[in-house]
Amino acid sequence: MRVIAIIIAILGLAVFAYGILFVAQAGTAENIVSDEIAPITLDQLNATYDTVVTKYTAVKAAEEPKIQAGQAAPSVTYDYLSAQRALLGLAKSNIGVAKFVRTSGTADILLGLGMFLTGFWTLRKTQSAA
Repeated sequence: MRVIAIIIAILGLAVFAYGILFVAQAGTAENIVSDEIAPITLDQLNATYDTVVTKYTAVKAAEEPKIQAGQAAPSVTYDYLSAQRALLGLAKSNIGVAKFVRTSGTADILLGLGMFLTGFWTLRKTQSAA
């Protein structure tokens, strides 16, 4: 029983350490995305994306039939809004991943702490019973 308690405590410390790394990496990732989309802030990202998608949809509806028929080339506005939509969509996706990693890191911290305390408590209980 003592060996199992020690293993649980060690695994708890490892999970705790990974949790801290995940939370730190999530913060770094959010900072990188924030720097890349400047002057748009993370608070404005969803609203800006929605605005671009609305404009892109309107331009696409007007231009797409002629583009598909080979009668016209995409306009500069169409290309610009298409690129903006893609880039802002990627930024939204990256922020979502960073938030997931932060949540996973927080869960790992709590799980690791719980495992460590359980292993430590079991080890102490085993030692006092012997």
